[in-house]
Amino acid sequence: MTSLAALLVLGVATATLPACASDAPTPNATPSASPQAVATGDQDVVPAGRDGLGGPGASASPKPTTSAAKVLAAGNPNGHASVPTEARAVDTSKPTRTVGTGTPASCTSAAVVKAVAAGGVITFDCGPAPVTIKMAATAKVRNANGPKVVLDGGGKVTLSGQGQRRILYLNTCDEAQGWTTSHCQNQDHPQLTVQNLTFADGNSTGDRAEGGGGGAIFVRGGRLKIVNSRFVRNRCDRTGPDLGGAAVRVLSQYENKPVYVVSSTFDGGSCSNGGALSSIGVSWTVLNSLLRNNEAIGNGANPAKSGTPGGGSGGAIYCDGNEFAVRIAGTIIENNRANEGGGAIFFVSNNRTGTMKIENSTLRRNPSGKFETPGHPGIFFLGAALT
Repeated sequence: MTSLAALLVLGVATATLPACASDAPTPNATPSASPQAVATGDQDVVPAGRDGLGGPGASASPKPTTSAAKVLAAGNPNGHASVPTEARAVDTSKPTRTVGTGTPASCTSAAVVKAVAAGGVITFDCGPAPVTIKMAATAKVRNANGPKVVLDGGGKVTLSGQGQRRILYLNTCDEAQGWTTSHCQNQDHPQLTVQNLTFADGNSTGDRAEGGGGGAIFVRGGRLKIVNSRFVRNRCDRTGPDLGGAAVRVLSQYENKPVYVVSSTFDGGSCSNGGALSSIGVSWTVLNSLLRNNEAIGNGANPAKSGTPGGGSGGAIYCDGNEFAVRIAGTIIENNRANEGGGAIFFVSNNRTGTMKIENSTLRRNPSGKFETPGHPGIFFLGAALT
């Protein structure tokens, strides 16, 4: 076991929206003060720390419903981080609408697209057995149809992008989905929750709107929460200095409140950066989850080296921007890799105000191809404090 403590204060880079460009440090950037930690082989097990960042008072971890628990095994079952009330699964016992009429054949892509556009609390009735819905189009949230949009698969539903398309999209600044406020980049709705669902084979390759990324889910604005869900084999563009998020890409969350990821699994994702999660200027709270076998396959880092397309950082998690916070607790991050920096986590706060806290979590076998923060295998960190 090692404890993490660091105060890193370095030069300044920039990241902007919506173009999502960034000037993160080059691979040769070396922290002026190394974090006080002792690496143990290829493993870094982080003990409990002080109260975490980015959430209200803690409470007991929620348990998935019995049916979901029997069918969908997600997250780290040995993670015992307490879960804030607002991070728990939403009650879907009285849904606004239901996809399907009791048979697998009734659960179609068109029905999912229609339900998501209509908003509200959405459940599925596809019969007693697990079902995979092959998405023929991306399901898009209509910004006026909220304020809450909840998708609950009951532990039996997989939404598949068939390796051809992104699965789910929310963007408060996309005029095609309707503008609902004069400040689309900072509004509290729609509030999107996905729970007890599997997202498989999403692929946003070639879609560079808002900077690209988000093979399974792309969110800009409002709020996002992920509970007891699995993300497998998702993809986004192979190159690019700042795009990322093979599973999930998030921008512009309301008042920089965190994206909650609770008891969820991210497996086998591949993108230029962020083989699982990616963001610019967004805070995250990741609890009792599992991120494994993801990869950042770009090359040239950010800013891109001369003659390269850029990318290759954050095998599992890629976070860039200015002031934001990341908290990881009760989570396993293993067997991820990055061609450039941060085989597990790449964290760059351009104005050096950002903080990261890791508690009761295990990081192991996350090779960084070219650079990482000394003493912290698999992590590249530039910010105010790493604890």
